[in-house]
Order: sequence, then C-alpha cells, then structure tokens
Amino acid sequence: MSNPAILTVDDDPSVSRSVARDVRRRYGDRYRVVRADSGQAALEALREIKLRGEQVAVMLADYRMPQMNGIQFLEAAMDIFPRARRVLLTAYADTDAAIDAINIVDLDHYLLKPWNPPEEKLYPVVDELLDAWLAAPDETITETRVVGHRWSAPSFAVRDFLARNLVPYRWLPADEAEGCRLLSAAALTHDDVPLVVTPDGTSLVKPTEADLAAHVGLTTTPTEDFYDLVVVGAGPAGLGAAVYGASEGLRTVLLEQRATGGQAGQSSRIENYLGFPDGVSGAQLTDRARRQAQRFGAEILTTREVVGLESGGSARLLRFGDGSVIAAHTVVLATGVSYRLLDAPGLAELTGRGVFYGSASTEAPSCSGQEIYIVGGANSAGQAAVHFSRYAKRVHMLIRGGDLRRSMSQYLIGQIEDIDNIEVHPHSQVIGGEGAEHLERLTVCDPRSGQARTVDTSWLFVFIGAEPRTDWLGKAVVRDDRGFVVTGTDLLADGRRPPGWTLPRDPYHLETSMPGVFAAGDVRADSVKRVASAVGEGAMAVSLIHRYLETP
Repeated sequence: MSNPAILTVDDDPSVSRSVARDVRRRYGDRYRVVRADSGQAALEALREIKLRGEQVAVMLADYRMPQMNGIQFLEAAMDIFPRARRVLLTAYADTDAAIDAINIVDLDHYLLKPWNPPEEKLYPVVDELLDAWLAAPDETITETRVVGHRWSAPSFAVRDFLARNLVPYRWLPADEAEGCRLLSAAALTHDDVPLVVTPDGTSLVKPTEADLAAHVGLTTTPTEDFYDLVVVGAGPAGLGAAVYGASEGLRTVLLEQRATGGQAGQSSRIENYLGFPDGVSGAQLTDRARRQAQRFGAEILTTREVVGLESGGSARLLRFGDGSVIAAHTVVLATGVSYRLLDAPGLAELTGRGVFYGSASTEAPSCSGQEIYIVGGANSAGQAAVHFSRYAKRVHMLIRGGDLRRSMSQYLIGQIEDIDNIEVHPHSQVIGGEGAEHLERLTVCDPRSGQARTVDTSWLFVFIGAEPRTDWLGKAVVRDDRGFVVTGTDLLADGRRPPGWTLPRDPYHLETSMPGVFAAGDVRADSVKRVASAVGEGAMAVSLIHRYLETP
C-alpha cells in the first residue's frame, strides 16, 4: 500500500514544480507527492486514489487557475476526501477571496506566494496540518468494496457471490456518504449499481459473475486441454473427489458454476461432521477443503457453466456455455441439488429483495431486531434458524408437517426447543407475498382448514425440496424420473446392462451409464443426504476411477 498522498495543483509549470519540489524535500520519505496542472486533472487523480482505497492527507491548490479555480477545486475535492486538509495558494491581491473560502470550503489555511524560505513560511503550516490529519486520518482500505442499494437483487447477488467464494469485501450502501463518494470517484450515478471496486482500483459496473471472478483472484481458465479427472461441482462430494484425485497423482480440475461448498458451504453450523466436536461452519469446512485440494495440485475453476457431456472415444468431453471444450479420461458428476422455488404469487418478483433461497448469511446482521420467517423443516432450515436467532427479534419456522421429528436431526430439534426466540409453526405454508421495493407481507395458510393469515415481515428464507442440477446432461446418462443420476447396479434393469454400455463388465458402484463417468453426493439417485456421505462418495469415486483406468 502506498504512503498517504500530498496533492499540489497549480497551472503555472514553474510554480507547480517549485511547490512539489519543496514538499517532496521535506515529506517525501513519508508521503507520496502528487502534482497536477489543473483542477480537473487533480480531481481525476483524487478519484483514482479513492478507488484504490488510499489516503490523501493535504491538498494545496492555487487560487487563480482557468476553467476551475482553487476554491472550486477544493469544494469538489471535499466530496471525495472530506478529511484531507485544504490549503489555498494565493497572491496578496487575492487574500479577500482566500478569507471567503474559509467559509465556503472549510479552508484550513491560505499561503501567500512566494513562500520563501519554506522552512519559515511553508513547512510549519504543513507540519501542523499533517499532525491534525494524523489524529483522524481516512481509513486505508485493502479489500474489495461493493456499492449498491439495500433492496436490490443484483446488489445482493454480488455480495452473495463474494461471500460464498470467501472473498473479503466491504458493503457500502449507495445512499450513504462513503458509497456516494465512491460513485462520484468512478463518475457514476445511483443508477449505476452495483459497483464493485477491487483493491487495485478497478471499477466494475453491474459485473457478471465471470467478470467478478476474473478481477477478485478466482481462476476461471483451465491450464490444459486434457486431464485425467474432471470434477463437475464443488460441493462436499466434488471437493472430496478433487482432494483424493489430486493427492493420488491424477491431473485433476474442479469446475464450479458459482461458488465452492454447495449447499453445505452456506450452512452456518455443521455439528454432526466427524472430527469437529464443537461444530464447523460450512464456509470454514469449504475453505479448508478448497485449500487442501489446491495444495495437492488440483485446479479449481469458478463461473464455468458446463452445458453438455459426450463420449469422444476413450475421452470424455465436457462442453462449456461459451462453446469451449475440456476433455478427460474420467468425470465425476457432483453437481448436487438446489432448493426448489416456492411457487406462490408475488414471491418471484421479490427474490433477492427479501425473499432468499438458502441461508443468505450475508443478510443476517441486517435482520437485527426484526421478525423473520423460514420455510422448511430439514437440517438446513434448522441450522439457519439457530444462526438467525442470534440477530432477529424472533425466528418463525413454517413447516407443513405436525413437528420437526420426521425430517430434522434430534440434536438440532433440541437446540431449537431451547432457544426462546425461535417459534415453530406446524401445518403452515406460504401462499403469497407482497411488497413494493422489497418484501413487506406474507400470507400464511393452514392447509388442513384453508384458514389464512397475513404477517408483516421483510425477510423470508426458503429451504424446501431438492432438485438435482442435471438438466444439462440431457440423455448423456440415465437419470430417474426426478432427474437424479442412476448409478451402479440400479442401471441393471432385469439383469440387462444400460443401453449404449460398451464394456464387458457391469457398471461399478458409482459409475453412470457412460463408462468412466461417475456420480457422487446428492446428485446421485438414492444417495444419503449428508455432508460426510457426500465426501465419502467423492473419495470412493476416485478409487473406482483407478480401477477403470487400470482395466484394459
């Protein structure tokens, strides 16, 4: 990170060089001296410094400049760096204007030109101003910044993407001071959000996830055209396959469309995973697994949408949405499942603006002191309820059944029963939502009696159903009537091998109807929907891959 800046601006080249030289001579070892020859050029320099998250300590501006005089410049500069100390350089004839500027731009000092000797007339003034600035400097920012509107679905999508990919960022509402200053520095308006500013000062306006990934340090492009193993999906099963594949010497690449971790990565607390007696968050578990896979040499590519799978002789070909292709000896399908959309009037329009699918942990602090509603009765919903109870005034769990025992682990049921501000509403389902800029009301119905009630809330989190992410497979592999991938002996209908099977042996346990393509985790038909079993299947798939590769 660069030293704080001292900015000098004067349209007279000789004076500009003189003031910059004198300032650099005294302060160059601690401050970066930035010189501009016009007010407009100085503002552009300030905007660049602002976008990089750096600091400006003092600004010295000449009063008499064409197009934009010193007072006009300092007035505009205040909007970018309000804490920077401001000095106006004037001739004797302009002292009245300098005095007026004290009120207009909260001027800290004015200096008469020439200021020789600087040891008597310049440095004591700047010393005092630097001491004052150091007592309350602007904050140096090293993380990515996101400027957006509170109830904006695109703004939420950017924050959620960064959070799930474990990219540190700072959220700045567009209607608050610092957000406005960043928009101004990027020459944007409140309509140009979300704005993402990376640590190097790059501005991304309404970025796609692919653009975002490319600028925040996530890898999006494979280094090779051919691999031993391609893993599609970076949830627990995919991460398990990547760790074991790479650790056993297979050239391995892991493809993820959105963020590593899958649904498990969104979990606020996993307490029944082996080896973590105090529990572990999904983000922590994901981060450790991701780093472990990379340490063994696996490549992890983000924002890569796979749209097709086909056989190419002994190779398996995966086609991306941009038309490019990657090939491998073997493939592990670990795309997991997604939450089913809640089909009720008004909710689709409010998605990302009060209606969220999954835990959306980025929203938890914003729920402080409010009433929130969670739809779902499985472990993911229970973990979210426990997490949000630390922030919300009350957490309402809406479940269709009579109680939680049928679908939730006993340890979670016990926790929920012990938390005073969690209330479970049995025989309840959401049948509608309303709101202007964001969710404001829900209509909840008892399906037995048909009796409905309206509740006021700005927060609905949905955890229902499990839909496999397999539409892109088409007829490449056999799937059941719900879309889950069929594997192993389940493919042997009436003892016959699946259509198109070309090998003299039966499919291995996790192998699909395309030889060399395996499925692991929640995407597989009749799998156990637990993190530990998904990781185990990912590891088992690699063991079966070795058998496949070693068999003539």
